[in-house]
Amino acid sequence: MISGTGVTKTYRQRGAMLGARDVQALRGIDFTVPRGGAVSFIGESGCGKTTLGRIVAGLETYDSGDIVIDGTSMAPLHPRRRRRHFRRVQLVHQDPYSALNPTRTVHQTLLAPLALRARHTGRSRAWAAGRAEELLALVGIDPGYVLGRYPHQLSGGMRQRVVIARALTVDPEMLVADESVSMIDVSMRLSVLSLLKDLRERLGVSVLFITHDIATARYIGGGSELYVLYRGQVVERGPTEDVIAGPVHPYTQSLLSAIPVLHGMEVPGPERVVPTEALDAAVEDTGCLFAARCPFRTELCTAERPELTGDAHRHACVHPHRRAVIPREAA
Repeated sequence: MISGTGVTKTYRQRGAMLGARDVQALRGIDFTVPRGGAVSFIGESGCGKTTLGRIVAGLETYDSGDIVIDGTSMAPLHPRRRRRHFRRVQLVHQDPYSALNPTRTVHQTLLAPLALRARHTGRSRAWAAGRAEELLALVGIDPGYVLGRYPHQLSGGMRQRVVIARALTVDPEMLVADESVSMIDVSMRLSVLSLLKDLRERLGVSVLFITHDIATARYIGGGSELYVLYRGQVVERGPTEDVIAGPVHPYTQSLLSAIPVLHGMEVPGPERVVPTEALDAAVEDTGCLFAARCPFRTELCTAERPELTGDAHRHACVHPHRRAVIPREAA
């Protein structure tokens, strides 16, 4: 199990016109990913979800808070000692076109980490070669077809499967899938999502799924938790179906209101919510971070910043109200 408590991250942004300013990417994030489970983080671009994924995968440091991996706290450990713990978490990159070295064949890409692992565990090079074929078969690729090929000779969907196979070379306990289907053909997305879901069931691998697409979060995270991030803060979290069917926070409602409607088959949700203005991350609100864009704001919203409240379905809103915003079947 992997969990985070009060994880924060601030970047120093420098600009020629406006000078330097601090950008709070994460503002005290709490989360738990159970062993063999799935958790989804959704939000618009710049909300901090990719930063969180990189921190969980050990590719980014955090300012405060703590990450706990199987009961071991990362905070007091030296960065070098953290590496062996973070090795249990592997990142599935968003862009399969840049995630693979174009000068290496698929065989070379997989053999490099497997040969290193074979040396550490006393196994032979033959084991590494055989394991490469096993992993390709596991992700639904014919080893004989792709082992000798270079990335440019593969389709986007096949490249993403190779990226997943490479992540599995170290037998990870969790995969961090950061927008892992956003840059491949729509026709191939479902097969990759089905693969991630199958790996959960067959290998017991946990999945931290990062996306802006509600549909993919719903598919991957069925029966698990959904976290809604806005400007580095979790504004709503709960069982995936509960949050989608009955969102409480206006920001979640605005995200769900943006789901395309299948005209002739569906009608828009009767209580759709549209932000009153565009996001301006440079504005530092003293109260609710969404207040400036919220059509339901009051003076109380700008006076204090709400914290998450509730039981299974939690929210950070001083005027919580469930609304039916997702499309419904046409009568």
